[in-house]
Amino acid sequence: MTALLQEARSLWSARSLVWVLTRREVAARHAGTAVGVLWPYLQPLLTVAAYYLVFDVVFSMRLGAGAPTHAVGTFLVVGALPWMAFCDAISRGMNSLIDSGGLLQKNPLPPVLFTARAVLASSVIFGPLMLLVALAYAPLHRFAPAVLAVFPLLAIQLVLCLLLSYLLAILAAALRDTVQLVGFLLSVGIYLTPILFPLTLFPERWRWVLWFNPMTALVLGYQQVFLLGAWPPASVWVVCLVWLAVLALALNVLVARSRDQLVDWL
Repeated sequence: MTALLQEARSLWSARSLVWVLTRREVAARHAGTAVGVLWPYLQPLLTVAAYYLVFDVVFSMRLGAGAPTHAVGTFLVVGALPWMAFCDAISRGMNSLIDSGGLLQKNPLPPVLFTARAVLASSVIFGPLMLLVALAYAPLHRFAPAVLAVFPLLAIQLVLCLLLSYLLAILAAALRDTVQLVGFLLSVGIYLTPILFPLTLFPERWRWVLWFNPMTALVLGYQQVFLLGAWPPASVWVVCLVWLAVLALALNVLVARSRDQLVDWL
């Protein structure tokens, strides 16, 4: 894990620069808009509000037995918001090195800084929204202590997105087809995550397929916390840690092998 540890040290040494880059990245997302800094937050917030309005208020749709809640809109909000955060972080992080290619060719900066900037900018936007949803759902369970589990879940999602985004950013620099392939996978990935349906509704013999999606365990964890007011089961934490370990090992190999050629690919 030597290569990955060196990247982590570079990131920590330049943490002040990363924070400056992150703030500029967030500012660039609302530059020229009438509502300013509120705009990046309003877009996902209005989307999940529309889910609640349409499915719970207008149509009053209900899920069947075995679901953590019967209200469809309430169920969708819990899974859709972290999925939007994941897609935003991965898509922007994957393109971070390509977008910063000219700067990296002229300045000896660690490439990981730019991927971290994109992922952290997404977390600055979606993190507070997730905490707002947790606060909105907490009264349903009389502010059960299990609501605090949202913090380790958010931390795991941040590390997961950082590892996966950097891995994909290096692959995208070497092979531009990666961007199109991952974009397609993100568009269909929501159907292979228990977001639009409870896990119990998916055919049991094919349920193992869902675990190939890194967000499945996290979404199940959020559902346990927000909808049931319970701590996520051990299986959620184990699967999350397995994903982090696999991505860390893969990224370590990729960083070590691409270090000398990465800037040339850009």
